Amino acid sequence: MSSLARADLALYRRVRGAALDEDTVSAVRRLSALGEHGAVWLALGAAGALVDSRRRSRWKRATASIAGAYLLNTAAKAVVRRPRPDLEDLPALMSTPTQLSFPSAHAATSFAAARAFSGGLLPAAPLYVVASAMAASRVVLGVHYPSDIVAGAALGAAIGSLGR
Repeated sequence: MSSLARADLALYRRVRGAALDEDTVSAVRRLSALGEHGAVWLALGAAGALVDSRRRSRWKRATASIAGAYLLNTAAKAVVRRPRPDLEDLPALMSTPTQLSFPSAHAATSFAAARAFSGGLLPAAPLYVVASAMAASRVVLGVHYPSDIVAGAALGAAIGSLGR
């Protein structure tokens, strides 16, 4: 195992192994559920396009970039085929639609949204706070390694730049 893989696993163990009470885990699960398939971000973009007629084309472009990040992320997962973490002593705290881990679609869509929507549509700071929490939730719940999150965030930010 490479030193990078060892560091990734060590950080995963530290985050996933943190003592969390059931209320916290439940809240993290709810946050994570909002990000399934980029749903919360796509809904936000659709709502923005619906109510903000002056900037409707910008909302549509930003929302399209989120959908694009999701599609590219899905294709990357199919190519890379990295399995999700499967540690007997730290089981996942939720189920997932696939067993593919790299890169994280939650991170990709969240950072695509933060990048695209912060291009004059919404304040950047809250977007990046929520995007970071959404991405981190996946490691807390034991379904992604930290490197999955970093790769997904980088992919999403790059694609989100096209939506600005």
